[in-house]
Amino acid sequence: MKRENLHQPFEISFSELDESLLKEHDHTFFELVYILSGTGIQWINNNKFSYHDGHLFMLTPGDSHSFDIHTTTKFVNIKFNDIYIHSAVLGAENIHRLEFILQHANHQPGCILRNKTDKLLVKPMIEAIIREYINKKLYSKEIIAQLINTIIIVVARNIAMFLPEQVDECSEEKALDILQYIQTHIYQSDKIKAKAISQQFGISESYLGRYFKKHTNETMQQYILNYKLKLVENRLLHSQMRISEIVTELGFTDESHLNKLFKKYRGCSPSNFRKKGTV
Repeated sequence: MKRENLHQPFEISFSELDESLLKEHDHTFFELVYILSGTGIQWINNNKFSYHDGHLFMLTPGDSHSFDIHTTTKFVNIKFNDIYIHSAVLGAENIHRLEFILQHANHQPGCILRNKTDKLLVKPMIEAIIREYINKKLYSKEIIAQLINTIIIVVARNIAMFLPEQVDECSEEKALDILQYIQTHIYQSDKIKAKAISQQFGISESYLGRYFKKHTNETMQQYILNYKLKLVENRLLHSQMRISEIVTELGFTDESHLNKLFKKYRGCSPSNFRKKGTV
């Protein structure tokens, strides 16, 4: 699979494609992909999502993705890396919060904008970026940077809607690091056991549980389970994976174990959830 790198803090590109498939690849940077027009399927980490104009996708480092293009599609791609996030443009007080929130976009298929208001907010900013990029007037570069900053903040706000209620920029840095570590290793069951996490962060295993709950308002086991169930939902809605494959990928004991947990917390079996097709 092709891997892309970014050799500058941020980069903007525009493309119009009518090929049947934009091949699968991943990269070492963040990328926002805005659909100006067209329809098709976005694939990300083996999940799929039907796209159309106005959708904005957030891709994080390591995400594998591709587009199955059904009708001619115009893309706007905004690529940025950690250097850009750490730049003075965003402000030092926002750096850690943005890093944490953006990393929480991991594994999430579909449009990153969760409400109509933000979709209406982003569209004219994208159009303004295109105008400034094409016309290259005085201060166009600075205006584009400010517009990108604003879009990133809007994206972060939408991601933050799905974080644990008590986790925000005021949470202690190590607690945020633990959450990010769990997300990164969610498919590696051995690495998200209490013993492994306590060793990784230098917190005694006996204190880790109290520390985690203090800063997130839920136990670590609850957080891991809730996060896994959310991933199960995404697999059921946006992929063709068999339930047995989901069980293996996310480290459940067996299908019976997943069925029991899913019924308890979602009120129905995974197969019925897939048939309904709604969250």
